[in-house]
Amino acid sequence: MGEQANLKKQFILHIMYNMVAFSAIFAIFGMAMYVMVRNITFSSIDNQLKEAQNKFVNINEKLEVLYDVFGVENYLFFDRNVNVDYSLSQRIDNPQITCILRNQEEKIMNEDDLGRISEYEADFAFDKSKLNTIYELKIGSKYSYRGLNFLIKSADSSKDRYIQLLMNVDSEISLVNNYRKIITYGVILGILLSGIASFILSSKTLKPIQETLKKQTEFVENASHELRTPLTIIQAKQELLLQEPNAKIIDKSEEIMLTLSETKRLSKLTKDLMILLRGSDSKKAKNLQKEDVQIDELIQNIASPYMEIATTQGKELILNLNFQKDISIDTNKIHQLLVILLDNSIKYTEKGDTIQINTFFKDNKCHIEVMDTGIGISDKGLKHIFDRFYREDKARNRATGGSGLGLSIATTIVNAHNGTIKALHNTPKGTIFVVRLPR
Repeated sequence: MGEQANLKKQFILHIMYNMVAFSAIFAIFGMAMYVMVRNITFSSIDNQLKEAQNKFVNINEKLEVLYDVFGVENYLFFDRNVNVDYSLSQRIDNPQITCILRNQEEKIMNEDDLGRISEYEADFAFDKSKLNTIYELKIGSKYSYRGLNFLIKSADSSKDRYIQLLMNVDSEISLVNNYRKIITYGVILGILLSGIASFILSSKTLKPIQETLKKQTEFVENASHELRTPLTIIQAKQELLLQEPNAKIIDKSEEIMLTLSETKRLSKLTKDLMILLRGSDSKKAKNLQKEDVQIDELIQNIASPYMEIATTQGKELILNLNFQKDISIDTNKIHQLLVILLDNSIKYTEKGDTIQINTFFKDNKCHIEVMDTGIGISDKGLKHIFDRFYREDKARNRATGGSGLGLSIATTIVNAHNGTIKALHNTPKGTIFVVRLPR
């Protein structure tokens, strides 16, 4: 229960971490997009204002030359006393820009050119200490402008003028605000989706851990049960012997033989558990002691004693060996694999049944088939036959000395050789174990 509670806690934390991470990504991305769109939108306005400023400066420099050489009045400044009345608004090609001319006292000199905008004269913030800087201006509490102030000098310092350029940005601000709303809704939607995605990802990420924990728990429970059974028998028999300390060994031979049998079974079970433990930690080929072996010859040597056992039990063991090539394997491990498969076939076949071993070369792999016409395995059993401690008939397997670890060990051996093993139904009855090993 403690492990399950801890796993649930980790699941919740995993969701939270993923959600925070996704939310931060969405928020940062949305903020970056908003800043980028805002800067791009207003940078175009600012560039237009600066281009208009440069045009004023360039024209003024040319007029200053005329003034110096020919004594011509500087046409830039709007002065109705001058013979040539020059409209400042004509100096700007961009009709979106409003130009305000101010004298030394910062008073507007071209009100006639401003039209209705002159009604908001009180809102025209002007600060001559901040020249050549883009700023924002609100006129009439609802019209937004971006402005640029600069000084135009004349040969006659009394005619120095301040120019205030204004450009309406209501549509740009509306665009930016709408984009900000879209980004905000997008971020909120992204956060909600990140919650769903976090749940799905956390479920998928922790699912293997849950399955591993479940298998580990089952393994410990099964191992404890398998170890407890022989230990209980040994303890009971030893307690019976202690009750009759003067009894002769021959009189208690049955109890002693049973104790020895359970001790051997316990020793084998412990050995199998150690094999599985080492196999789960080291499945790489570098842990094998490989050598080139004639697999057909190896199988024939291993199967020879089993042929005699099969004959004594009224069964038949047939060898159909056609691989006829060398293969690089760990001989001891493959020997153990074949013993496990043959043991199973001998155990689960009856008098008159047949066991057959086939070898052949296919798809650049060595195929080994161990077939029998025995009791077979159910469809459910085929799915779990290689699981640790799984037994099709637990009572029968325990009676024959099986612990349900043999095929798990076989899987470990095959995996270490980068091969595959599977179980199939034999027709009309029995089981086929197919092992494929790379050369």
